[in-house]
Parts: sequence; structure tokens; C-alpha cells
Amino acid sequence: MIIRIRTESLSFFRNSSCTNVIQGLIFLLLLQAPTLAKAQQDWTAVKAKTSANAKELEEEFVFLVATADSTLLLMETKTFTTKAQAPIFLSSQWLTAALLFKLAEEGKLSIDDPVQKYLPAFGKYFKGYITIRHCLSQMTGIEPNQKFQLQGPRKKFTSLEEEVNELVTLTIRAKPGTECWFSQSVGLNIAGRIAEVVTKKKFDILIKSKLLTPLGMRRTSFSDLAGGALNPSAGAQSTADDYLKFLRMLLNNGKVNQVPFLSEASVNNLLQLQAPPAKVAYSPFSGERFGYAHGAWTLADRDGRSTALCAPGMYGGWSMIDRCRGYAYLVVTKNKLKEDKADLHMEMKSLIDRQWSVNCQ
Repeated sequence: MIIRIRTESLSFFRNSSCTNVIQGLIFLLLLQAPTLAKAQQDWTAVKAKTSANAKELEEEFVFLVATADSTLLLMETKTFTTKAQAPIFLSSQWLTAALLFKLAEEGKLSIDDPVQKYLPAFGKYFKGYITIRHCLSQMTGIEPNQKFQLQGPRKKFTSLEEEVNELVTLTIRAKPGTECWFSQSVGLNIAGRIAEVVTKKKFDILIKSKLLTPLGMRRTSFSDLAGGALNPSAGAQSTADDYLKFLRMLLNNGKVNQVPFLSEASVNNLLQLQAPPAKVAYSPFSGERFGYAHGAWTLADRDGRSTALCAPGMYGGWSMIDRCRGYAYLVVTKNKLKEDKADLHMEMKSLIDRQWSVNCQ
């Protein structure tokens, strides 16, 4: 059963307070949700929480909750639907990490290879201990030029090679593997450059052939039409339909239409916690609830196993899977927001979790 809510005209938004519209739609959306995992529904708390905590996501966005094989909840506007393409910003990092694990499965590299094996300059700059895994888990120890900023401009480069040639000269602030310092360019862009070197293909062409096309993500691209450097960390454009296919692959332990794309072992490795919250030295979030896996943040159980992972776009969008309960949560926004909505998304996750009679603590 799919619950689909679509506004019939933009005048509906223009004549209403955006905050009130979103509160009302999300409440209506969740109020009509199907029974999940035979849990007894009680939407009283949903109404109270939504009214108190819903925040503006601008006028146009897609909101959905889905399992590995069905869509449970869906909200879209008439002019911004699940097929509408928009920048997904830092949600791009999860796709890049998955590409590297795909190349590892094909024997083209090992996730634990030192970066200098493919980029010799890292050895010359005394960064020979950095591995590909460190890059994917934001644990290179390299200090970015500046802390993560939602509105911070990215320096212009003509190629990914040129950008990485600058990254290698930056200061080491910590021993690789000892702390997670989130960056919107350093680790994942180094990994993306390694992918180019081992395959002799440009990153956008490579990820299309190895990841996007096999997953059926036809409206997703890392190409820069302005001719700038490709950006494995934040350069993808995608749709809700497309990104959901990626999330479902993860929920299906690497299978697409029952056909293996990644092995279950590779998926488990990709989603494995690398930096517990105690090792996260810098994060764009408030609080200390998240650890880090590869290209995605993680919520882990007491044994360190990732129960839920998310790759926030950080400009309003949010992609997440809950492995314990078996669902994906996805928000794609048309417009670039001025601040992240982490609190809103975690509040919504808490409400959704109540529909499963599963203890994931």
C-alpha cells in the first residue's frame, strides 16, 4: 500500500504558511500509514511531535519511507516529484564509498591499501600511512583548509587530480585512523581520484558504468556541466526514485532484483562502524550521537554494530536506512536550505520507529 499525497497547485503553498502546510501534510501522511510489522498504531504522539517540531523544508520536497520492496509513505508536490532531479550534496559520499567497495570486490584495489600505492606523492609528503579505508571513513588525519560550513564555497579546480595534488600538501593534524574529522572534500575526493587511477577513467564515467547504470539510477550523475573538477564528495545530482534504488540495494544485502550487485560481505564491510562517537573529533551535527562508517554516519548498538546509517545532504536532504527494522527514509529537497535539519529528521525517525515492534537497542 502506498500513501501518496500530492498538492494540485503551487497556489496551495502560496496561500498558506509553509510551516503549517508541512506540519499538516506530514501529520496526514503518517496518520494514514499502513500497519507495519503488525505493530499497534497509535498516532497521538505523531500529531503532538509534528505540531511541535516540524520545520520548514521550503515549498518543494519529496518525503518517503520504504522497505526493500515496497513504498510505505510518500509525499511529493505536483512540480517536484520522485522523478525530479536535484543536487544531493553530501549524500554523494555514500555512492562514492560504494563504488570503491565495488572496485575492491573486482580485485582492482583493496580497501586497506595505502593511498601512496596509487598516489605516490602521499609518501613524499609523509602521509604514507593513510589507507583507502581512512579516506572513506574521514580518518585520514589531514586537516582541511577550513571546518565544514554549510554555505562555504568550494575552491575551483580544473580536475580531481589537481584538487588531490593540493590536498596532499595539507597539514596532518592527527595520526591516521585515530579520529574522525568530517570534511566535505578531503577523504572521499582522494578515494575518488584513486578510482580514476586504477581504472584509467574519469570519475563521472566510472561511477556511471560501475554503480549508477547497474542499479538503474538513470537520472543520477556526477558530471559537471560547467567544466569544473568532478566532486565525489558532494557533486551528484539525483532523484528520490534513483537514490531509493541505492538504499534498497543496501537493505537487500547487495542484491538488485534478486541478482547480487555487491556481496553481503562487502555490504556489511561498507556499513561497518569505523569511528565510534568517542573518535569523532569534528562533526557538522550538534550532540554526540553519531559514529561514522564509510561515506555515511551510523547509529550503533551496544556491540558496535550499525543498526541505522545516514548520509545527510546537509542542505535539507537526508538519506537513511534502518537495518534492524528494515526500512529506508529519504528526503530530497528542490532548494538548497541555509541549515541542516538533523533534529527534524531524527525526530521523524523516532516516530517511524514506533511502528515496528522490534527492539533495536
